[in-house]
Amino acid sequence: MNFFISQAHAEGGAAAGQQGGFEGILLMIGMFVIFYFLLIRPQQKRAKEHRKMVEAVGKGDEVVTNGGILGKIVEITDQYLTVEIADNVQVKIQRNAISTVLPKGSLKAAEKE
Repeated sequence: MNFFISQAHAEGGAAAGQQGGFEGILLMIGMFVIFYFLLIRPQQKRAKEHRKMVEAVGKGDEVVTNGGILGKIVEITDQYLTVEIADNVQVKIQRNAISTVLPKGSLKAAEKE
């Protein structure tokens, strides 16, 4: 007799789970949309802006690297830049290692500090 009561509870639980199937899918889609607009889209926008900035750098531009080094671009190749960080001190870095392009004259102002 106890066996039939357990079966009845199991059947009732399955029917309740089936009713929430559409609502569950709708909730998952809503969560994905929120996730996309709050996380994925802004990150793609920042990556696109960074790509444009890296493509637009030219010889003589003053830059900051991802490591925080300030310097002036003295040579450009397809994948690498040569940056002068002090008198007669040049380093070769990847283009993507540029964090920021500074306004002209920023290095002289930084030297005075």
